[in-house]
Amino acid sequence: MKAIVIHAAKDLRLEERPIDAPERGEVQVKLATGGICGSDLHYFNHGGFGAIRLKEPMILGHEVSGHITKLGEGVQGLSVGQLVAVSPSRPCLTCKYCQEGLHNQCLNMRFYGSAMPFPHIQGAFREVLVANASQCVAADGLTSGEAAMAEPLAVAVHATRRAGEMLGKSVLVTGCGPIGVLAILAARRAGADFIVATDLSDFTLGMAKAAGADVTVNMSRDGGALEKFTKDKGTFDLLYECSGAQVALVGAIAAMRPRGTILQLGLGGDMTLPMMSITAKELSLKGSFRFHEEFATGISLMRKGLIDVKPLITHGVALDDAHSGFALANDRSKAMKVHIQFS
Repeated sequence: MKAIVIHAAKDLRLEERPIDAPERGEVQVKLATGGICGSDLHYFNHGGFGAIRLKEPMILGHEVSGHITKLGEGVQGLSVGQLVAVSPSRPCLTCKYCQEGLHNQCLNMRFYGSAMPFPHIQGAFREVLVANASQCVAADGLTSGEAAMAEPLAVAVHATRRAGEMLGKSVLVTGCGPIGVLAILAARRAGADFIVATDLSDFTLGMAKAAGADVTVNMSRDGGALEKFTKDKGTFDLLYECSGAQVALVGAIAAMRPRGTILQLGLGGDMTLPMMSITAKELSLKGSFRFHEEFATGISLMRKGLIDVKPLITHGVALDDAHSGFALANDRSKAMKVHIQFS
């Protein structure tokens, strides 16, 4: 079978890999769709992000869906031919954090397409994938493209869960890539009243507006646009910081109201923060990292028609044209989510 393998920055190859048979508790999935994520782009563009670097060739990808082709012994509740979304989250279930229910903080996490450990955890961009049955969530009624959006949606749902009470809140979203736009959808579904979104791209801001943002701001043209929200110590109860850029986070803090909550989702490296402002306003700073049980929640929301991810899927390319897909995904002037069609 073919797999998309990254060897170093800009060195992306389509390579042959063996097809595995499912063992007990596993299923074999013929991939249908895979979404190119920001972390895939970091590996493609830079060979890693932050202190995380590629040390060996690695199959990319963790946003995937496909149809079950074989069931391993003991698998129940799934059937051959069924469309499933495959969660890349594979915690060990035995470490102290898994035992506490903090599966996304697993000490032995095997998250598809991650160079954090060595040997690296190989990814899911392959024509045939063997996964634990527990990773597979039935996506009946969805398209394979919608099902492949379950992973980024789960990130936004997990962050929204970390935020706490959302009903009637004022929300600022900085960074309107797929996670930022999905955060808008999740926040609105959770009851947010007023949502402002910022970015540097008119295209992504247009997507944010279509997703339900009340106000959008292009910070490259109007860097002082948030000043009107700083009156009387600030406006926003909650910040989804999705850009990973220090300038975005620091600029947003001035617009936060006292005892507001900052959710940091963007992974752009370490930052220097205005701790005096955070302290004086009694702001809460929360990290939000990956997800676990929210994966199935996202699928459920899509199947019920409560969240529509289809407008975010802007492009699709064939597996043999994966290089073009990565080039498209790099272009924030016209691409939101680029999907690779495996079948």
